[in-house]
Amino acid sequence: MTWQQFLVLGLLAALVALLIQGKLRPALLFSGAVLITYLSGLADINAVVAGYTNSALLTLVLLLLVSLAVEKTRIMSWFANLVGTGSFNKVLVKVWFSTAFLSAFVNNTAVVASMLGAVKRNPNHAPSRLLLPMCFAATFGGVLTLIGTSTNLIVNSFLIKMGAPPLGMFDFFMVGAGTLLTGLVAVLLFARHLPEQDTEMSRESGYFLEAKVGAGSPLAGRSVKENGLRSLKSLYLAEIIRGEQVICPVQPEHELHEGDVLLFCGDVESVGVLQEMKGLDLYGQHRLNGQHLVEVIVSHSSRLVGQTIKDAEFRTHFDAVVLAVRRGETQLTGGLGQIELHAGDTLLLAPGPQFARNKSLGREFVVVSGLEASTRLDGKRSAAVVLGFLGVLALSVFDLVPLFKGLLLMLVALLLTRILTLDEIRRRFPLDIWLVVGGALAIADQLEKSGLAKLIADWLMGEFNGASPIIAFIGIYVFTLVLTELMSNNAAAALAFPMGYQLALSMDVSTMPFILAVLFGASSSFILPYGYQTNLMVYAAGNYKMPDYLKLALPVSLAYSLGVIVMVPLLFPF
Repeated sequence: MTWQQFLVLGLLAALVALLIQGKLRPALLFSGAVLITYLSGLADINAVVAGYTNSALLTLVLLLLVSLAVEKTRIMSWFANLVGTGSFNKVLVKVWFSTAFLSAFVNNTAVVASMLGAVKRNPNHAPSRLLLPMCFAATFGGVLTLIGTSTNLIVNSFLIKMGAPPLGMFDFFMVGAGTLLTGLVAVLLFARHLPEQDTEMSRESGYFLEAKVGAGSPLAGRSVKENGLRSLKSLYLAEIIRGEQVICPVQPEHELHEGDVLLFCGDVESVGVLQEMKGLDLYGQHRLNGQHLVEVIVSHSSRLVGQTIKDAEFRTHFDAVVLAVRRGETQLTGGLGQIELHAGDTLLLAPGPQFARNKSLGREFVVVSGLEASTRLDGKRSAAVVLGFLGVLALSVFDLVPLFKGLLLMLVALLLTRILTLDEIRRRFPLDIWLVVGGALAIADQLEKSGLAKLIADWLMGEFNGASPIIAFIGIYVFTLVLTELMSNNAAAALAFPMGYQLALSMDVSTMPFILAVLFGASSSFILPYGYQTNLMVYAAGNYKMPDYLKLALPVSLAYSLGVIVMVPLLFPF
């Protein structure tokens, strides 16, 4: 082995060890590895820059930015409202396919986060028996299309780097559809064994929010429990104000009437949950249209101290709507507009375009900070964003407009219409993904140029000596599966792809089965709840314990793997 190969191998081994250890961020590790290749003279500046400016990587970044607008739409809540009724199996099937469909085109985390509240509000079936299947459905849906998950686009960027033809939008759809069906069988057989957890929220300090039961609301005439208001994620119904009457504490059997004012305690995400509930008007609802939320703390010197939100004419003076108030551990009571503000109160705001230009912000508030949450767009703007996004995808599928150009045009339109702002893009820019993928591409380039990738492939050939390509294919799939349980799916794909691709070339067989082994293997993180962020989200939300989690995770993982191992060689012969 040459010194270049020794250096790259050492970097690769250290990278894998540190990624598994999990103490340092993958973005930092990959960037550090690239820096070492440059400082050691192994890579020149052009090779380094090429990794970070790869066209597939830039397309991925644009896709994630445009997805910020899709997250603000009501498409997820539209779907969630359609899947809540029927027998357990019927609801399970509807949740499975609707979540998978959304995840085929929208970021998995956004889909799970948006569906979470609606699933937990299901009045007929225990949320703990639906949340985990919903989470796994998002993973299955992510491998239906090229844009279903960032991992697919990472694999595609490696292909382009190798000079091979890129993957099409639906090139592996049939494989994904096959795994979706095998996964559904496992879910139908084993989801009933999940525990029926009590997900009722306890009262805790948090934001104080107000909503009103509108005229003709479907919530009126039904009890709190029937409306699913006892199982809201991070949200507790504290009081009902009915004219001069205050109902506190609220019991599950209390019936709601038109005009009732409901007072909730909850977190930042509660704004989106309440905004999506049909027949419930959130305080300041008419002013909400996709704004990025802002949190402020009332200063001791503020003129607002001692005034109620209504009397202070907050919207007129600051071009912002107060959505919620928090006062330390103190439980607030009464209507939101009637709360007398104190120094130190935290206000959750939906700002207008003039808010940031207000020169009195520094005097009135101690802290002004943006949050990773936003209000929902209204129906018309939601429809426009969804139709625009689908139009960009359709133009790309039919080779009329390249995906990169279509996404760039849509991003410009979103900025011009203020559906997205530059501040939101700055806050939510996928820097970690860009650094990981760009770094992985640069390292893969050194694996290729130094000859180490071929050396590893030849070693693997020796290990698989006399074995059929199907055995080698299964070996690469299992290798990637193990990696993705130990580290992030993007990092697993970045490390496994060069080995799988070179192994296919060494065996003189089609590279496509091995490409798909990496692509599907990197998205197979089911077994460990902390292996993937959506797993962790529902693990906490459903109050699962590890034995409960494994009751479904192990069968689903086996069903997914069986679907991949059978479908890939069948549809893409060696």
